[in-house]
Amino acid sequence: MAQEFTINSSAIESKINQLLPSQGGFGAGIDFSASTMVIPIVDLTETAEGSDVREDLQTALSLSSVTSFSVSNTTSTLVNTTGYFRVFGAYSSNNNNAGTHTGSFTLTDGISSKIILSYNNVNNANENSINSNFDFIVFIKAGDSLTATTNTANSFLIGSTRQIADISGNLVNP
Repeated sequence: MAQEFTINSSAIESKINQLLPSQGGFGAGIDFSASTMVIPIVDLTETAEGSDVREDLQTALSLSSVTSFSVSNTTSTLVNTTGYFRVFGAYSSNNNNAGTHTGSFTLTDGISSKIILSYNNVNNANENSINSNFDFIVFIKAGDSLTATTNTANSFLIGSTRQIADISGNLVNP
């Protein structure tokens, strides 16, 4: 059961008048009171989260937050730790001989795989080169990985990865 207390303090009254002029010091003859009842206050601001950095600034790139990659004529694992990752860069292929040049990004759990982005450059007398930018976000859970593959020495996936949030979705500062 809550208990009510009356506080008669001219110092507190003066401070309330100074800080909260719209309250007018509660009016003449009204005392300041307190209670033993606990009233929870939930602060939903960014400061309460422990970060005062804006969300867009938390996704900035820095020397220590990006991991660069260059894949040509091989398969490379780009990410195998849990969380949300931004993957960005460019695919480039110079197909000046017969055949199809490919580049792709694949998510795998070690048993099954899914291509999430793929490029194909078929030898064509009118168009021998491809240059295309990519920028996407992937979620990697425990046991998953993101790989990049190109099938010839003339096909390149060049770019960087950057973890933008942990597995729980908490943003990661650069």
